[in-house]
Amino acid sequence: WLLKGLVVMYLPAYSPELNIIEILWKKIKYEWLSCHDFITFDALKESVKNIMDNYPSKYTITFS
Repeated sequence: WLLKGLVVMYLPAYSPELNIIEILWKKIKYEWLSCHDFITFDALKESVKNIMDNYPSKYTITFS
């Protein structure tokens, strides 16, 4: 397999640092949302929708 360039690696059952959506949600939750966005479910939905509508023009992230 190594001669063909294939490397088999062990991945833990739960590895959020390897899942791009987990990294994006962490950024949304801890940096882009404010406390008042969590007051009601509708406010949270609207705030997340606003972030996703303005990503990546207003909100940017680097996955490195």
